[in-house]
Amino acid sequence: MDGTLVQRPDRTAMLAALERLVLAESPSFDKARCDACSDQVADLFRQRTGVSALRHRRQDRGDHLEIRIGDGAEPIVLLCHHDTVWPEGTLARLPFQVDGDRVRGPGSYDMKAGIVEAAFALEGSSPKRPVVVLSTSDEEIGSASSRALIEETARQAVAVLVLEPAASGGAIKTARKGIADFILEVEGRAAHAGVEPEKGISAIEELAQQVLALKALGDPAAGTTINVGVIDGGTRPNVVAAHARAEIDVRFTRASEAERVVGAINDLQPKLAGARLRVSGGVDRPPMERSAGTIRLAQLAQRLAGEVGFALTETSTGGGSDGNFTAAIGVATLDGLGPDGGGAHADSEHLLIASWLDRTELLRRLIEAL
Repeated sequence: MDGTLVQRPDRTAMLAALERLVLAESPSFDKARCDACSDQVADLFRQRTGVSALRHRRQDRGDHLEIRIGDGAEPIVLLCHHDTVWPEGTLARLPFQVDGDRVRGPGSYDMKAGIVEAAFALEGSSPKRPVVVLSTSDEEIGSASSRALIEETARQAVAVLVLEPAASGGAIKTARKGIADFILEVEGRAAHAGVEPEKGISAIEELAQQVLALKALGDPAAGTTINVGVIDGGTRPNVVAAHARAEIDVRFTRASEAERVVGAINDLQPKLAGARLRVSGGVDRPPMERSAGTIRLAQLAQRLAGEVGFALTETSTGGGSDGNFTAAIGVATLDGLGPDGGGAHADSEHLLIASWLDRTELLRRLIEAL
């Protein structure tokens, strides 16, 4: 440490704020519950910063919140989301709990703790430029209704800081894979499997060959993976299948790989005479590539973390976030600034309080340094 005064956030107040957010269950597809949670998020920022949230109302999804602190050009943008993967009623099975240095509860680590971190980091801070906090309601389901707002806000920004949780072990995230999702539908021709199978065209056989072709498009060494995760088809074992369907997940580290694989999937051709293919889907999130701007942000964060008293490493991850969008439009983006912990999307979800407090102080310093 360099002797700089290290402030410690109010642990009790942060835990109380997090408990309120976790108790406001907010499944992505439940607009009413997401909106009730956004009310809690707005109250939190109003209490800590004195600023009222602008509500971006949606009919199809939960509303999105924008909290703007200060005026002027080139703001710092903080990205959060208040929706979770957990269905209503999960709290009955996985209640909010504080056990020593650990906090458990659905959505606590991913990523309601990051929202609380942002609010407390901004309390009493003295940023040299405006700060815009976005808390959206559909990140866990692809951000279709919030992407335009995120990109429009980020285009004006000097930097984007993403309050998604740290990688397990505490590393910040300087690169993320992009994601594409596809549905491949096959149409064949039904026939009696015992009497005249030669008159049929098996959609399942066609799909099986297409699955092998899809796997061949992957390049794990380059970070490109293709997973056929769901298949279905046919009606009865004694009927040549007339229909079959597959759901496909594609991950890639570079935009050039996305272009190659997406083009190849859209150009798939039938292997069996008479079979027909229909492909739908495409890129959901572009890759967050490790740019020069992101490297500079990471180096600044690492220096400031040293002042706070902890070492900060960086890593890449195969999962996506809203930071993928902002990095892809050329804005310096640093992700994983939320707390250390683990178990995102699993019953073991938890965060580490000591890390959370340290990173709240780190975020405060990072905002002021920018």
